[in-house]
Amino acid sequence: MYLAHSFMSDEKQKNSHQPLILAVEDHDDSLLLISYALELMGCRFICQTDCSATVLVAKEYQPDLILLDILLPGLSGIDVVRHLKQEPLTSKIPVIAVTALATTEDRERILKAGFDDYISKPYMIEDLEAIIRRVLGGKFSPYSAFELCQD
Repeated sequence: MYLAHSFMSDEKQKNSHQPLILAVEDHDDSLLLISYALELMGCRFICQTDCSATVLVAKEYQPDLILLDILLPGLSGIDVVRHLKQEPLTSKIPVIAVTALATTEDRERILKAGFDDYISKPYMIEDLEAIIRRVLGGKFSPYSAFELCQD
């Protein structure tokens, strides 16, 4: 696990009003893509490749959102979200499933397990951003990262 320090301006890094997102993903390339998207959005973020400490990290840091892979070694993302939803300190934190499981049955099973939303891999960064913005509401600047990159 590491607390990511981005190359945002010092003023943005100090801004504790920016949402904190916990990303749990066992593939380095996928985690890099997520961290890139979060950085472009101006988020603070924590990245984990091992889900065994996800509940403890969520309890300690109280992220605004958790992005959680489903197919993880050891505990599955479904097991982790069930633990998160049972803990009083983490039960209200929205959790988005980020997964390669893409059938209608998979989606229903994942949402029924307690996830607040779902995105299947591979995904476009702007689709991930749209889901994050929808779940977190008005905690962002009015401009999307995708729009800023177009300038």
